[in-house]
Amino acid sequence: MYYSNGNFEAFARPRKPEGIENKSAYFVGSGLAALAAAAFLIRDAQLPGDRITVFEELGLPGGSMDGILDKHKGFIVRGGREMEEHFETLWDLFRSIPSLDTPGATVLDEMYWLHKDDPSSSNCRAVENHGTPIPQMHELTLSPQAVQEMLNLALTKESDLQDKRIDEFFGEEFLASNFWLYWATMFAFEPWASAMEMRRYLLRFVHHIATLTDLSSLKFTRYNQYESLILPLTAYLKDHGVRFEYNTEVTAIEVDTANGTKLARSLTLTSEGSQRTLDLGEDDWVFVTNGSITESTTFGDDDHPAPIVTDAGGAWSLWKHLAAQDAAFGRPEKFCENIPDANWVISATITLTDDKIAPYIAALTGRDPRSGTIITGGPCNFRDSSWLYGFTMSRQPHFAAQDASKELVLWVYGLFSDRVGDYVSKTIKECTGIELCEEFLFHLGVPSDQIADLARNSAHTVPCHMPYITSYFMPRALGDRPQVIPDGSINLAFIGNFAETVRDTVFTTEYSVRTAMEAVYTLARVDRGVPEVFASSFDMRTLLNAVYYLNGQTKLDEVKLPLLARFIEGIALRKIEGTYLEELLAEAKLV
Repeated sequence: MYYSNGNFEAFARPRKPEGIENKSAYFVGSGLAALAAAAFLIRDAQLPGDRITVFEELGLPGGSMDGILDKHKGFIVRGGREMEEHFETLWDLFRSIPSLDTPGATVLDEMYWLHKDDPSSSNCRAVENHGTPIPQMHELTLSPQAVQEMLNLALTKESDLQDKRIDEFFGEEFLASNFWLYWATMFAFEPWASAMEMRRYLLRFVHHIATLTDLSSLKFTRYNQYESLILPLTAYLKDHGVRFEYNTEVTAIEVDTANGTKLARSLTLTSEGSQRTLDLGEDDWVFVTNGSITESTTFGDDDHPAPIVTDAGGAWSLWKHLAAQDAAFGRPEKFCENIPDANWVISATITLTDDKIAPYIAALTGRDPRSGTIITGGPCNFRDSSWLYGFTMSRQPHFAAQDASKELVLWVYGLFSDRVGDYVSKTIKECTGIELCEEFLFHLGVPSDQIADLARNSAHTVPCHMPYITSYFMPRALGDRPQVIPDGSINLAFIGNFAETVRDTVFTTEYSVRTAMEAVYTLARVDRGVPEVFASSFDMRTLLNAVYYLNGQTKLDEVKLPLLARFIEGIALRKIEGTYLEELLAEAKLV
């Protein structure tokens, strides 16, 4: 496997790998990473689909990427995914997946046309005082000291950030800035999260700094991601003969680690109370999605909170079983144990059932929720909320099954789970669906004497408790996540956001698909490059643009930052007049 850059590789069709007809592939889990890997096996490795089997503990595919209509509870989404144009492997995949809604089009075509007609943006990135836009909403409000701290982190080697927290690198000025408010609520970072991952995000998404205030660089699907991405991908695989075994848990994988190699020898499967063993050889590839951010998820309803369950569950137990066999398989306990009580664990789906609440959302966003176009364009957060509460309303309908004339679906979440609410005198974990809706309406600006009635009679709310939802971001060290293909592995690969690949960032659809592509291309010896992570941090134009916005949209000679001051002194701005460098600086509005 190797990385590539450019459309020479991007548009190429690889030749059929030698001996592929003798191979079989088994997947543990059916999340986006597994489905993507299966598609790459068919498209690029040219493995017949009937030689691929997917084992899934649940009764449907998709893993954490869900969106369902539960006949008892109603519409449910546990979260939403923000995508952008530089998700190279994601778009590489979906250029080949036929749309289920648009004849003759791919999922990528569908997304592309959608965003041409309805580009994403936000009019209300953050509000306070019952729906009032925060002061300086379109500024990042970073002090010179805060910018210096960001530069210090970016310039630190990853190996020097092992087990370090974000708040070990940043002071109160940074944590009080609009930048941190937008960054934390957009990506779900907490002050105690991994400084190593924070650095990766800064370098990976430096091209988003200019648009943090309006979210105009984001991309969203027509419906929830389950219907818009998972269903067409699953249909593609089934059309090619891929076998899905649902309600089947892989409880053990035995790996032979003798002689410096790693060969998966057997899978232990449990289905409907019965257990069986599947023997494996060198021609049997095993792709494991290790860990899960939605393991042990529970749901409540209008009158009951989501039960608090912290059982490790199948995904974590399996990873621990593997890790006990070889240190190269990672350290799952770093991610699933000792999670701070304050962490985000609660989200909720609110379905509005009449038009009494929608006008408040329209007033906040400046957009009609029934227009069929982008509404919030990403998260809108209540800065003065003790929970750091926020909501997202995507294009409506969010589900194909919605009654578009009556129902509107939105998603709420709170990043701090150990604090009492501002309207409801409980922590977010203790709240029923109605109480979560009441807190939302309070911050939205609904008059207090109407909140209780609207929460009960004009909305339906499903709370969701996810004890491991931020486990991706736990402080980590090198080796805590296994390599996609561990050294010496013959037939075993790790895929998903708890596998390790270079430079990319977890909690993204891109990371899932990237690890999938790397795993397939390595094991199957596909003679085509994996698109490298977008090199935003190596692009001088992108960096200069970021400098401009990070420093409050000021000229370079006005910046009071020691590092930049030295830079200015060293290159002597007066000496670059009439040069290409001056042109670049002018383009970035720095001179």
